[in-house]
Amino acid sequence: MKSSNRRSLLWMGAAGVAAFVAGVAWNFKRQPSVTTGQLDHLWNSSFEAPDASTLSLAALRGKPLVVNFWATWCPPCVEEMPLLDAFYRQHSAKGWQVIGLAIDQPSQVKRFLSQRPVSYPIGLAGLDGPELARALGNDSGALPFTLVLLPDGRVLQSKLGKLSDADIAKWSEAVI
Repeated sequence: MKSSNRRSLLWMGAAGVAAFVAGVAWNFKRQPSVTTGQLDHLWNSSFEAPDASTLSLAALRGKPLVVNFWATWCPPCVEEMPLLDAFYRQHSAKGWQVIGLAIDQPSQVKRFLSQRPVSYPIGLAGLDGPELARALGNDSGALPFTLVLLPDGRVLQSKLGKLSDADIAKWSEAVI
C-alpha cells in the first residue's frame, strides 16, 4: 500500500474516532427534540441508492421508520450496522422500515456494501446528509446519528452515538 494511501486511511480513521467522541459527548449534554417542520424536511428528501435507483422518503411516511446517518470511515457506524440489519430483517414484516443515509463518497459506499451488504435500503446522502441531520436535531453533525419515528410522526428516539441492544429492544416494544 502506498504511503499516501496509508496516511489517508489513518486520517479517515482518526476523523471517525473524533466524530464518535464528539457525538457521545454531545449526546450526554443534550437529547435533541425534533419538530414537525424539521420532519417535513425529511419527508421531502430523496436520495440516489447505490444501485442508481431513487430512495424517496415520502413513500415511507406513516410507517414506523429508523433513519440512520452513517459513513464507511466511522467505526461506531460500521459496528452498529449488524444490529440495524437484524432489526430490519426481524421487524420489516410488521411494517418497520430502516434506511441508512451514507455521508460518504458513492464509490466508497458501493465498495463497502459489496463487502458488507445489508438488507435495508441505503441512500447516498453525500454532502447534503450533514445538513439534513442538523435539520433533524443533530446540531454537532457527528456520526452515527439515528432517528426513530412512529407512524403518527412522533419521535420514539433520537440518538447521537452508537446504538445498543437496549435501544433496539425499545423499538421492538413500541406499539405501532
